[in-house]
Amino acid sequence: MRGLAVCFLVVVILAALLPVRYERQFRDSPNAGPSKQFPLGTDDLGRDRLSRLVYGTRVSLLLALAAATLSCLAAAVLGGAAGFGIADKLILGAADLFLSLPWLFLLLMVRAFLPLNVSPMVSVTITFALLGLLGWAAPAKVIRVAVRKLRSADFMLQARATGCPPFRLLFKHLIPNAMPILWAQLWITIPAYVLAETTLGMLGLGVMEPLPSWGNLLRELEGGGIADRPWLLAPVLLLATVVGCFQVVFAREDYSV
Repeated sequence: MRGLAVCFLVVVILAALLPVRYERQFRDSPNAGPSKQFPLGTDDLGRDRLSRLVYGTRVSLLLALAAATLSCLAAAVLGGAAGFGIADKLILGAADLFLSLPWLFLLLMVRAFLPLNVSPMVSVTITFALLGLLGWAAPAKVIRVAVRKLRSADFMLQARATGCPPFRLLFKHLIPNAMPILWAQLWITIPAYVLAETTLGMLGLGVMEPLPSWGNLLRELEGGGIADRPWLLAPVLLLATVVGCFQVVFAREDYSV
């Protein structure tokens, strides 16, 4: 099962990198059903739904990866500092505060205060920055505990006893041993950010048109008519399968510290 999930994710990522023209309009074929030319039909503006789904997959996955990278970098800096006892109470208190708040509603509130009539690339940047900056708390607590345990590990005590300088202790011993935990937090966070971007897009607060993403593609379901046009469910099925595959790939790993 895990091998199949990995293969599916690789295929989706490779397909998302295909060059497609998501903005091209076929004005003589608006709202067309599936055909040989348009396997998933066209939308109200005559744009190929399959091309937009492929490009939207690229946007959503890259956005989630970029946001997860930003939050994990912040977690590494803040969690690592707390693990060394630098502003430990302040960082831990801030992390507890962020975790106690319903972060999705906080994300919606912050995004709602920002301008809605922005360009697609600006909307991507805003969504990526908000997801990354608001999601650091949970990984930071994991990194803090890991750093505290690594500092008191036998190999660290032995290296310190032999006169190993602090710089070498940090970059040759502590960071390489903490990296697997940080990588785990990165990959665990990606599907959560995919769902968060989808929620923002469905509410019109995420990536803006004409740039497609899973979120704004799912907004088409608001109009109903799914029984007559079941191909509209393609983004839903792809989203559910990708998130499920991430869970299958990483859920069995033991990331405890």
